Amino acid sequence: MRVAVVAESFLPHMNGVTNSVIRVLRHLRRRGHEALVIAPAQSWSGPLWAAESTPEEVEGFPVVNLPALPLNGYPNVRVAAGTVARVRRILAGFSPDVVHVASPFVLGWRAIQAAQQLGLPTISIYQTEIPAYAGRYGLPWLEDVLWNHVKLMHESSTVNLVPSSYSMNQLRELGIRRVHYWRRGVDQEQFNPSRRSAAFRAQAAPNGENIIGFVGRLAAEKQVADLAVLDNLPGTRLVIVGSGPLKDELRAKLPNAYFAGFLGGNDLGEAVASFDLFVHPGESETFCQTIQEAMSARVPVVAVGRGGPLDLVDSSRTGWLYKPGDLADLRSRVQDLMYDDVKREAFAAAALESVAGRTWEAICDQLIEHYERAIHVKSRHLHTEALSWMDR
Repeated sequence: MRVAVVAESFLPHMNGVTNSVIRVLRHLRRRGHEALVIAPAQSWSGPLWAAESTPEEVEGFPVVNLPALPLNGYPNVRVAAGTVARVRRILAGFSPDVVHVASPFVLGWRAIQAAQQLGLPTISIYQTEIPAYAGRYGLPWLEDVLWNHVKLMHESSTVNLVPSSYSMNQLRELGIRRVHYWRRGVDQEQFNPSRRSAAFRAQAAPNGENIIGFVGRLAAEKQVADLAVLDNLPGTRLVIVGSGPLKDELRAKLPNAYFAGFLGGNDLGEAVASFDLFVHPGESETFCQTIQEAMSARVPVVAVGRGGPLDLVDSSRTGWLYKPGDLADLRSRVQDLMYDDVKREAFAAAALESVAGRTWEAICDQLIEHYERAIHVKSRHLHTEALSWMDR
């Protein structure tokens, strides 16, 4: 199978979209498929605004980098330039069997249109609740416009994939059809309780405190400032792993917290396994991969009861869900586990058990089945169109 992967966000910027795309590419290589990646470049340069400083190849597959501009206020996020015609030429040159569009918005929408013009099937992955970001960034009037754009993109796609029941309901409420589940795998070697590190704990909590951990971008949509209600809990230390545009502001709002900065690979695995409790306050998660990773490291979770966490956290067994916006409830749920070692241990064991079997290999095999579904649906649609044209 030949798969064109169009990524709205990609290396060197690491986030949930980038991570899942890399996992997919790795699986395609192992299964003997062919792939091409189309992604935004890291920067503009030169008189022709040529792309640079981005990988030319990932997992043995070529990467076509389109020139891109930084998102205002968030320079690590790039918005690709280029026309539908340019994307169409790239797709036509590769001649894919299916076009995988990861978290479509700007570049992804061009790819969907280009694929339509070429008669190619598209798999669109609903992975980022961008309309919810509007209010967080002071643009609440833009939310309805953005939802209309989401509807247009997914109505135009052959097959749509969502990671959670909450996101499934969101697309269904928009009237989107051909929606199926495609959740995420977890790297159980990287996120493993055996990686718990005495050295990390000594550095992050030198007085032997229990660690309340968060991992994610330090950006408005993650609502990290909500964790201020946990910053002064006796016998605990709030540990923040990640970087982003709000890092300096959050250091001021969380004066007692330990900021570990951006971590990846084994360093990230060690940090997560060294937490005693994982917290996630962001209300706009379609899935929340970091929750799965914490559970795989045998760490119980307290998360907001909206979006992807509703599927991931079995409240009162693997962690607690708190009412969105109720920060007193957040604090109470954290206290319940931080000051009851027996209960926290039981929740931790249940959390680890809940993610057993969620390997990337199994998840990506499911994705290939979705590719085949999209190819079949598109073929049937084109056949129907041909018969309709002949009957005229």
